[in-house]
Formats: sequence, C-alpha cells, structure tokens
Amino acid sequence: MPEEGIELKNRQHYMNADEIYSLAETFVGLGVNKIRLTGGEPLVRKDADEIIRKLSHLPVELCLSTNAILLDRFIPLLKEVGLRKVNISLDSLDAVKNLFIVKRDKFQGIMDNIMLLMEAGIFPKINVVLIKGLNDSEIISFIELGEKYPLDIRFIEFMPFSGNKWTKDRCVPDEEVLEAVYAHYGPAAIDVLQNEKHYTARRYRVRGYLGSFGLISTVTKPFCESCNRLRLTADGKLKNCLFGVEEADLLSALRNGRDILPLIHENVSAKHTMRGGLDFNSDQPEKNRSMISIGG
Repeated sequence: MPEEGIELKNRQHYMNADEIYSLAETFVGLGVNKIRLTGGEPLVRKDADEIIRKLSHLPVELCLSTNAILLDRFIPLLKEVGLRKVNISLDSLDAVKNLFIVKRDKFQGIMDNIMLLMEAGIFPKINVVLIKGLNDSEIISFIELGEKYPLDIRFIEFMPFSGNKWTKDRCVPDEEVLEAVYAHYGPAAIDVLQNEKHYTARRYRVRGYLGSFGLISTVTKPFCESCNRLRLTADGKLKNCLFGVEEADLLSALRNGRDILPLIHENVSAKHTMRGGLDFNSDQPEKNRSMISIGG
C-alpha cells in the first residue's frame, strides 16, 4: 500500500455487479471454467455479496483472494454458495512488520479470521510476497503453520509494478528459499509434490506436516508456458498477462452495445510468449499499473 494512499474514483468508473456477471458469462461461454475474485481487495465493495451470489450460478469453480480483514463477515456466504478456495495475502507473521507493509493495524484480526475460516472447514492458501531483507527471515515460520493445519503456503517473488520500488536484487529466488528449507529440515524431510495442470506454484511438503508450501517464481523462473490466465480489471479492462501493459477496454464496449468477442480474441491472440513482453532491464515496470489499481 502506498504511503500516500490511493486515488479514489467515481463508482461509474468501475464495473457494476450486472456488468461483472455479463462479462463473466461471456468468458464462460468461451470455455473459462474458473473465476477468481481478487484485487486490490474485492470484499471492500458494498455489493461484494451480490457479486459472489451472481457468479456462483455460473458453471465455474469460484475462488476468492483477500487480505482477510473483512473475511469474517463473508464466511457464511462462502459456505452458502460453496466457495471453498480462498487465498489470503499475508506477508509477515510479525504484527509490527505487517503494519509497515500494509499500512493497516489489522494483524490480529487477520489471524483471527484465518482461524474462523478454518473452523468453517475452508483451509486457505496463504500468499507471501518475499522481499529480501524484509520478510525472507520468516520462511520457516510460515512453513511451520502447516504442521498442524492443512494450509498451502505460497512464497511469491516480488514482482515489478508501477510505484512499488521493485529491483531484481530484492527478489528471493527459489534456490534461496529451498536452501533455507533444506538447512532447517534436511533435504530428506522434503517431498516434491506433483505440479497442478497450468500450475503457477512448484509445490513441496515437509514430511509429517498437514500443509504444503509452494514457490511462485514469476521473475527468475517464469511459468508462462503453463499459464492460461486472463485478468479482467475492476474497471473492465482485459489483461492477457499481469505484467503486460496492453489492455482491451471491454467495459466501454459493453456499455456502448458493441460486440466484445473480437476484442477478447484480439487481446488473447496478442499475448506475448513470456511475461507480457516485459524487459526487466528497462524501465517498463513503471508503465504497468500498480497492483492495487489492477483489481480483477
């Protein structure tokens, strides 16, 4: 979260619940079988419950990514609609450090809500963006959460977006994570798990633990060849890659009564082979939106 906060925009700038459903329905008709509400933070919308209910009627696997601050209010709804896959962003298990990262003093509430979610029978994935010198000392502490709980801890490389002061030397590559894990547990105690189809995370488990952990190395070991994801931003723009700067304005087309199918096909066909065509040796990261403004 930027120190200066974020620029607020008129609600008309964003998709409403009916528009989200209409566009989602179109993508389902094209073969999409999984939809994830993500962000930004999707649960801050006053109509978040309406959106979740609408999308639950589509023949898709419905998922949610959240910072968990408001999650307790939505757990009954998630159970009602059968939404079982929840990702929670949590970059530190230290309350002071967490406050520094997210600029909100909500750490205990987040941890309480994670416990409430598990008590409801939903065991989340925990997304941890590793930044060298900030939270890379907490790798083992996060993995230890999986000893008693069937949590999937996912360590994500620090990715370049506008305004986040990214540099490659702040990334924590797979090798360094595994080095810390092997040093603590020993190589014989770590099982390599089978990757999911269209995987993003290379998965592992400490023997005897209920949970697992995964490595998402978008910078040093991109998984572009297995990625089939598209992102529809909160303001109705289609991004064929999170790193890419090219966007197709589906919302304007929808509101103007235009056929959006050609825009979708054109955008998908223009997808770069790797990382949205991003060159980490240039200033291109500053041309992409900030992550908090992408939504989706």
